[in-house]
Amino acid sequence: MRASSLLFVLSGVVAPSLAVIYTDPSQLSTSSYDYVIIGAGNAGNVIANRLTENPNIQVLVLEAGVSDVGVLAAIAPFLAPTLTPGTPYDWNYTVTAQAGLNNRTFPYPRGKLLGGCSTANYMVHQYGSSSDFDKLAADSGDSEWSWSNIKQYIYKHEKIVPPTDGHNATGQYIPANHGTSGQLPVSLPGNSQTIDAMVIAATQQLSEFPFNPDMGGGNVLGLGWTQSSIGAGVRSSSSTSYLRNAVSRPNLTVLLNATVQKLVKTSSWRGQPVFRSVKFGAPGATPSYVYATREIVLSAGSIGTPQILLLSGIGPKADLTALGIPTIIDNYSVGKNLSDHVLLPNIFEVNGNDSLDGIIRGDAVPAAMAQWTANKTGPLANGVTNNLGFLRLPSNSSIFSTVPDPATGPNASHWELLVSNFWLNPYVSIPPTGSFMTIISALISPTSRGYVQLASSNPFAAPIINPNFLTTAFDVFAIREAVRAVKRFASAPAWSGYVIGPYGDLAGTTDDQIDAHARALSSSVFHPVGTASISPEGAKYGVVDPDLTLKGAIGIRIVDASVLPTIPNAHTQGPVYLLAERAADIIKAAQ
Repeated sequence: MRASSLLFVLSGVVAPSLAVIYTDPSQLSTSSYDYVIIGAGNAGNVIANRLTENPNIQVLVLEAGVSDVGVLAAIAPFLAPTLTPGTPYDWNYTVTAQAGLNNRTFPYPRGKLLGGCSTANYMVHQYGSSSDFDKLAADSGDSEWSWSNIKQYIYKHEKIVPPTDGHNATGQYIPANHGTSGQLPVSLPGNSQTIDAMVIAATQQLSEFPFNPDMGGGNVLGLGWTQSSIGAGVRSSSSTSYLRNAVSRPNLTVLLNATVQKLVKTSSWRGQPVFRSVKFGAPGATPSYVYATREIVLSAGSIGTPQILLLSGIGPKADLTALGIPTIIDNYSVGKNLSDHVLLPNIFEVNGNDSLDGIIRGDAVPAAMAQWTANKTGPLANGVTNNLGFLRLPSNSSIFSTVPDPATGPNASHWELLVSNFWLNPYVSIPPTGSFMTIISALISPTSRGYVQLASSNPFAAPIINPNFLTTAFDVFAIREAVRAVKRFASAPAWSGYVIGPYGDLAGTTDDQIDAHARALSSSVFHPVGTASISPEGAKYGVVDPDLTLKGAIGIRIVDASVLPTIPNAHTQGPVYLLAERAADIIKAAQ
């Protein structure tokens, strides 16, 4: 399944009106707004929606990318892997050579279109462990970031809807954990598969892998049914929900193709720089400027946000000076503390023809496309996994004799297990024959930390991205033991007669063999956080205060995954939606 062969434009798809979505600065009727939001992504569209609920507030959203309207791979859920990398809808970043991964480099997808990564991700949707938010409250010094307060936003955000195939979802989730009238449609798997029953049976046969009836309510441990940002067989993103629901408001304007070059200091107040202007434009074009009378809300994501801050003279002075950028705020923390989930595909050969490998090879695409086009059902109406779970290393693991437990709490996980009914390896093509099942082990509580730096002062040049994967003793140990656990899971009686055995180097059993497997095949789940981390007010470290305002400045607030100092026990869109909902309330309260 390649982007070049499957990335089509679908006509006749219902899409948000473009009445107030522009593509050129000359279309703007004014250069002054109450708020300028940078990034129409996961968080930015939430802020745009909530702020424009007040008709007296004028909001401009600057989006560097293009529209998501009519982009098939952004609509049909199973085609998500074809949307990135190497397409116009991706920033097309790559990571530096990764010392912990045999010095490999590989793409690092980030959505560059309306909805941002919520339009380009694989749609898994949960909120993480309650301890993630309790730790955020402790790290920030603000108890209102705790789970007991944050969980109220689930009901504003989420709209749980029936699965696409209409099956009875009783026992597959806990309704009380979910909203029914929020903005974003979320559903259980909508295309039942042969292996689903095997996964659930294995949880009953192996106590190491207990069944969890719902990972969306703050309790993540165990395996259960995937919840995804899918409704009626199509992707739900911040664009198709929050933005679509606000796009007809006359006080909201969205400008596409608007790459922000820097935040402009316009004055000073009591010794602090004041930022009220944003410089933006396209390569080779005369730059434009817009002004925010209240605030600039920076929601460019964990890569884009630190890049824009650094280009604006906000960051480590030595790094800025080396590139000839005058330092306005000397803050060493900008771009540091990059953390991400490691993805390791563990592939098994299986019997029969019930896998979805025919779609991956392309043979079964026409029939699947015809079904989805006709009634939005079938394999293309579903995500890449029906079952997943979050798990811990045993408490007596040898690593804990030398390394503190990095999980956010005793009910938080160290690694994630995801089951896919096909060959799922981002960078290794499927063999021409055979049937496969992939059980991904993802490192959820990594201790490795990386960074984002400028490569040059050119705002159109990609930054240097170094997640520093698998460079600590804990991370190497945890991913190794996760692989062993995956193999135990695939050996449950439930898989008898279906699983033939591990494919390729997964067959290795020694520490060295498993480590070699991990270093050769690991990459990213694309969940970067932490590059503009929150810290207590007055702290000499961190980038934003508990109210998400930029330390040492007036006029800038950051709302995206970059403010999270610790990576959550979740695919990050869910936690970021909740973060943004609370941020919107904070901004409103400051008015």
